[in-house]
Amino acid sequence: MTVVRLHFASALDPKGVLGVLTDFSPSRARIWPTIDADHFEVHGLGDTWAEVTEGTAAAWERARYEWEPGGDTVTATTLDSRLFGAGGGWVFRTTAEADGTRVDVELTRLPGTLKGRLLAALLPVVAPASLRKSLAGPLQAR
Repeated sequence: MTVVRLHFASALDPKGVLGVLTDFSPSRARIWPTIDADHFEVHGLGDTWAEVTEGTAAAWERARYEWEPGGDTVTATTLDSRLFGAGGGWVFRTTAEADGTRVDVELTRLPGTLKGRLLAALLPVVAPASLRKSLAGPLQAR
């Protein structure tokens, strides 16, 4: 199991960050640089959850997102993935700051393939910078 933790500041308020994280409309594939429209499918959607497949041909993931309205945490649990096993996922926690939001991110990966094990070994080194970059635009990092 590999766990990567990072944080960054967003210009959005906490409600705005949660809104971007939980927007599963067709615009999601345009907003997030790591999701292409051919690999984005909403399997189910409720008021406090969504089950989606998202990513690219090289690295897609089916996940169940859960959150509380007005809460500060969004959790995405991996159900299936091209590279990683079920059970890992993402946790996004928001904390209001005077000029925006602190976003704490925790990524957990359970390698399911040889390629996944190799990638998981590299994650602690390469993931923080690449994750900050991929999250920066949609979450208006500063």
